[in-house]
Amino acid sequence: MRIRVARTGGFAGIERSAEVDTSGRPDAPEWHALAERAVAAGRGTPPAGVPDGFAYRITVDGRTVHCADPHLTEDQRRLVSAVLKEGA
Repeated sequence: MRIRVARTGGFAGIERSAEVDTSGRPDAPEWHALAERAVAAGRGTPPAGVPDGFAYRITVDGRTVHCADPHLTEDQRRLVSAVLKEGA
């Protein structure tokens, strides 16, 4: 499974993105479950955010959803954090 996160907005408006490929990872089942829950709660179009807040585009195996601060679910927040931290 390929999980890609792109974050835009914030005070500086700089985009940051990262991707994690779960193939061969011993923790792949946990990544898959988290990604599925995060995508299920996402929207097909970018939601309205707040000034200087972040907007996110999450793509899992070709399916893209959008979410924005401060309305992320806990699963979305965990997935975004993990991908931006561990991804390349």
